[in-house]
Amino acid sequence: MKTIQAYRFALDLTAGQERDVSAHAGAARVAHNWALARVKAVMDQRAAERTYGLSDDQLTPTVSWTLPALRKAWNASKEQVAPWWRECSKEAFNTGLDALARALKNWADSRNGKRAGRPVGFPRFKSRRRSTPSVRFTTGAIRVEPDRMHVVLPRLGRLKLHESARKLARRLDNGTARILSATVRRDGGRWHVAFCVEVERAERAPARPDAVVGVDVGITHLAVLSTGELVDNPRHLLVAQAQLRALSRTLSRKIGPDRRTGRRASKRWQRAASWLGRAHARVANLRRDGLHKLTTRLAREYGTVVVEDLNVAGMLANRRLARHIADAGFAEIRRQLAYKTEWNGGRLLVADRWYPSSKTCSGCGAAKAKLALSEREYHCQACGLAIDRDRNAALNLAALAAEFDTAGSGPVAARGADQKTRVRGQVAVKREPGTAFAGQTGTVPPQGGATNRVLTRAH
Repeated sequence: MKTIQAYRFALDLTAGQERDVSAHAGAARVAHNWALARVKAVMDQRAAERTYGLSDDQLTPTVSWTLPALRKAWNASKEQVAPWWRECSKEAFNTGLDALARALKNWADSRNGKRAGRPVGFPRFKSRRRSTPSVRFTTGAIRVEPDRMHVVLPRLGRLKLHESARKLARRLDNGTARILSATVRRDGGRWHVAFCVEVERAERAPARPDAVVGVDVGITHLAVLSTGELVDNPRHLLVAQAQLRALSRTLSRKIGPDRRTGRRASKRWQRAASWLGRAHARVANLRRDGLHKLTTRLAREYGTVVVEDLNVAGMLANRRLARHIADAGFAEIRRQLAYKTEWNGGRLLVADRWYPSSKTCSGCGAAKAKLALSEREYHCQACGLAIDRDRNAALNLAALAAEFDTAGSGPVAARGADQKTRVRGQVAVKREPGTAFAGQTGTVPPQGGATNRVLTRAH
């Protein structure tokens, strides 16, 4: 099975190497801003000409914003725009032009309805102080040295790694991986190199291919499994909050940049900003490490993993819980499970967003119309079951896997719920403890309406 995978390593650069990398990132920014100004000038000119009553054939000719067209225009003007262009690799300028071509295409597709999701805005100019410096190499000498502690990139030469690249080097030596590109990026006060690699992965199977686990994510516990396991929420951001506040106060006392007056930041402000950035980067790294360990363990052990389709963007609107929800990383858990289950030969099932997993009794299938967030223990008035709220939701998610197998890839009948859970006209099916649902249970859809899709296969 061939997949596209990224390997990211931290770099230990000398002062001269850091200047060279920063120069390449600056060249990418210059090319991006020049091409954007060119495209924007033509668009503004055409908009002004339309106000004069000119027809479309009389307007200024449009400018193509595809990557080949932008690259051709840049090569024709680079002597006047950047007479120092020979000091940097051509890949640096191609990085900025490619980013602009992608951004303009996404903006146009979003306006025309060809791109799903939230509306995409028009590209902005990149600032030297506010943008994240990065440069991408797709051609030339890109390799890992035999000592596995150095990499070679075009024009930048031999760069030392902060950690060993043995995982990538083994695949390259065995011929099961091929480097497609390398991106150097400054993140959290440190330069990193990320290799985009085409990997030939061996076929694997989970340790328990027939086992099903339901995963209910939350704040009190990061994840509650249907097996009864409780995964603690480390709350990395909350632990580091005191340090972050102290660093933020220290930064606020320094002379920072002012865009209105053109004032530049002082050296002490830059040093304090780097301290704050490293503290935030450490929190992100700790969170990323914990989520990777959890999702890898689930994907390698269970053949089927069932999660919910949560509206994380809507949940962040709650100002009391937004920080804790963002710190937990609900969306990242689902994203990692999506590709890790595929790598390990398992499957990921996603329950419908309106499926009442917390309101439905895992013992008899009866559903409550309302369940306050403060009620941490579920009490069923139909069968008398008393169980932890999150454990009950995880059991309901795990039970949905049996209905997906019965219904195949199509919708599962009568297990969905609309935006408001109704108990009137409910059909409940009794089942023995420890067995999966065998019939239709849940809310009855409105007359003449289609049943909601409850489970979807994550690809």
